[in-house]
Amino acid sequence: MRVSFGYPACPNLEDQAKLFRLLQPEKIGVELTDEYMMEPEASVSAMVFSHPEGRYFSVLSSGR
Repeated sequence: MRVSFGYPACPNLEDQAKLFRLLQPEKIGVELTDEYMMEPEASVSAMVFSHPEGRYFSVLSSGR
């Protein structure tokens, strides 16, 4: 499972600051803006969890 701040599973974007304090991405040139966005713009963050029963799934479109 991959969750990122700002999406429905973790809607509070301000929690990104907690992750930054833990990982210290400034060491590799990634910074957090006052609005909790990452710079450079193409940067991404996520918390990734694994579980033996975890499965990917897809949602099929009805074609409408």
